[in-house]
Amino acid sequence: MIFTNNLNETLQVCNLDQANADIVSNVQETDMTFIWNTGESMKIEVDKNAYILERNQIIFLTEFHKIDSLEIESARLVRFNQPFYCIVNHDNEVGSKGMLFFGASDIPIVTVDEALKRDFELSWEILCLEMNKTDILQQEMLQSLLKRMLILSVRILGQSNKFNKLEKNQSDVIREFNYLVERHFAEHHDVAFYASRLNKSPKTLSNLFSLVSQRAPLHIIHDRIMIHAKRQINYTGLSIKEIAYELGYDNIQTFSRFFKSKEGVSPVHYRKKVTESVY
Repeated sequence: MIFTNNLNETLQVCNLDQANADIVSNVQETDMTFIWNTGESMKIEVDKNAYILERNQIIFLTEFHKIDSLEIESARLVRFNQPFYCIVNHDNEVGSKGMLFFGASDIPIVTVDEALKRDFELSWEILCLEMNKTDILQQEMLQSLLKRMLILSVRILGQSNKFNKLEKNQSDVIREFNYLVERHFAEHHDVAFYASRLNKSPKTLSNLFSLVSQRAPLHIIHDRIMIHAKRQINYTGLSIKEIAYELGYDNIQTFSRFFKSKEGVSPVHYRKKVTESVY
């Protein structure tokens, strides 16, 4: 089921099985997707990394994630684009920016326990019913139901990643940092840039992250650079020099040293391994 209008506002809702699993790869510009596994197990490979989801786990993806394969028994997909609902402009309503979507280097996976399962089931049931309506209030209702599912997911993720230990202004800083890294990782590799944008010192930012994660801000920046570097090596024909330049490295040797320090092999050898694995 797909809602769309002449303003290019789109919401797609569908049940998935192995027969129609290719739907997940039909991603358009600004699409946001979440897939709720309702089967026994689901295996999804994103950017050459495999994720195994148990029943009632939900994975959140953006247009920038490359879905390589999907093995499912049954699942539910919700996909919407920015014109339909912009998570950045409406962040005060949901709080998913830098958490469910555009979270720098992590792909969020939410586990729906028995206590919350009915809330999600009810939202899904009403969402499917509303997709078949045609009155002037349909879009507003669909947006409200989408927001409800996102808010429920944010609450769960907030509990699982220790965000509940923070004051709201502290968690907002972390979310905004994640979002800024997603936007600027190719141009700015230093923590100082992001700290200044957040009106914090690098030390304050590091101390804040230490409350909820073992990954320091600099590690998050580096991880995001590596995701893009490997994505370009895996899926494009760009030269290593072109990829280095795209990521803000004027010197290919500097980029190669950075890549090897993170991956254990040079970008040239990494590309060779990827090519050999295909054949």
